[in-house]
Amino acid sequence: MRRVLKVSLAVAAIAAAAVPTAASAQYSGGQQTRPGQSTRPGQDDPQAGEQESQTRAPRIAPLRRRAAAGPCPFVKVLYDAARYVELTGDRVSASNVGFTGEIEGLVSDCAYQGDDPITVQTRILFNLGRGPQAQGDARTYRYWIAVTERNRAILAKEYFDLPVNFEGAQTATVTQDQTIFIPRATATTSGDHFEILVGFDVTPQMAEFNRSGSRFRVNAGTPATTPPPAQ
Repeated sequence: MRRVLKVSLAVAAIAAAAVPTAASAQYSGGQQTRPGQSTRPGQDDPQAGEQESQTRAPRIAPLRRRAAAGPCPFVKVLYDAARYVELTGDRVSASNVGFTGEIEGLVSDCAYQGDDPITVQTRILFNLGRGPQAQGDARTYRYWIAVTERNRAILAKEYFDLPVNFEGAQTATVTQDQTIFIPRATATTSGDHFEILVGFDVTPQMAEFNRSGSRFRVNAGTPATTPPPAQ
C-alpha cells in the first residue's frame, strides 16, 4: 500500500509540539548513508516476559537507488513508539498480552535536484502478533510519519491505518511503502536539514512500557510447539 505525505513549510510557524531529539529516535533507515539500525542501550527488563536474545536481520527488500544532489533526510523509528503491546490485567506477563506489533525494518532513499522538493521513498516492515488476550482474528493498527526540521519544529504529521487479518495464524508480516514530498526554501537547503520519524500510535502506558526497555516478542504467550518423539 502506498500513500503520499506532502509537507507544507508554513506549518512550521504554528507547530507547538516538542520534537524528540535524535537520541530518542533509535532506529535509522538502513539504506541511507546513515548509521545502521541500533537498539537502546541497556538490558531488557527480565520481568517483562519473553526477551529478544539476539538481533534479527530485517526481511525487507531494498529500494531502488535514485540520484540526489545532497544528503537525504534522516529517517528513524521513534524508540518510544517502535512497538505496540496491548496489556490486560494488573500484571505485566505474557498471559496478559493482547495484540502486539513491532516495526522490524525501515529503509529509505531520496531524490532532489536544483531547488526541487525532496522526494523521499520509505519502506516499513511490520511484524504483528496475537497474544492470549487478543479478541478476534483481525486488528487495524495505526502508525504515523512525522517530518521535522531536525531537532526543531514539526512540519507535518500524518496517521495511517494498517488493517491486518491474521487468518487463524498467531503472527503476520506486512510491508508498506510511503512517499514523502518536502519543499525546500532554497537550492542550498539540503536533505539533512530534515528528519523523518516513524512510529505506532501508542497510548502513554504503551510508550512508558517501551521507554523502560521492556518488550515481548510478537508471538508472546503462544504455546511452544512440542517436538515429535525421537524415533
